[in-house]
Amino acid sequence: MRNLLRRSFSGIIYVLIFVAAILFSKESYITLISIFGVLCIWEFSKMIQNKNIVPYFFFGITLFLMLKRPFSYAITGILIINLLSSVYLIYQLFAKKEITFSNERSKLGLTIRYPIFSICFLVLLPFYNENYSPYLMISILVLIWVNDSFAFLVGKNVGRRKLFVSVSPKKTQEGFLGGLIFSIITAYVISRINTEFTFLNWLIIAVIVSIIGTIGDLVESKLKRQANIKDSGNIMPGHGGILDRLDSLLFAAPFVYLYINYII
Repeated sequence: MRNLLRRSFSGIIYVLIFVAAILFSKESYITLISIFGVLCIWEFSKMIQNKNIVPYFFFGITLFLMLKRPFSYAITGILIINLLSSVYLIYQLFAKKEITFSNERSKLGLTIRYPIFSICFLVLLPFYNENYSPYLMISILVLIWVNDSFAFLVGKNVGRRKLFVSVSPKKTQEGFLGGLIFSIITAYVISRINTEFTFLNWLIIAVIVSIIGTIGDLVESKLKRQANIKDSGNIMPGHGGILDRLDSLLFAAPFVYLYINYII
């Protein structure tokens, strides 16, 4: 009971800070995600035992240039690299192959492709049609949180069949379907309130968030198992690290960015 209260309190604080930063201004949103990004890089570096400080400088420079020129061809190139890297991580997950990083160069490369590029696209997500759209970002967050919450609730209460027992023994197929179904229902509600996109578009975004977000959670779980750790950090009582809290959103961000900016 005490752990549940602690988990709930830290979760509420996290949500309030996130939403407040989004609504206050684009500068506060960029600042918050940048801080989260540094923490994610720090936790990820510990996970893969990378003591190099280059990723922090690379993150700062890359994010600055992407914000400076958000519609340049370079961003398309970075997005392609990010997506291909994510697809390869998905392949390694389902093929049950170890995610290898045998030397400092490979560790740096993995850190740049994931999580650095993913964090950069998370920063860019609410910038749509050359405008900062806070309610677009909040809508995406709501879909992520609904998927995670109902996947947990449905899985805990009616889950029987394991989803990916070798990586995450507690996740179930019923929980995954529960999260997906409630995300789709939420997408319909969002489409009635936020008319930036049609219901079909919100439906596709919900499916991307649910499926790719869940896979992102599994990929991070695989990396933690390889590192023989339970959590990426302990900054959030009851939740673990910032990377633990953002893993689904980070992995889904470039895919949602692709759909919103290149397909719609």
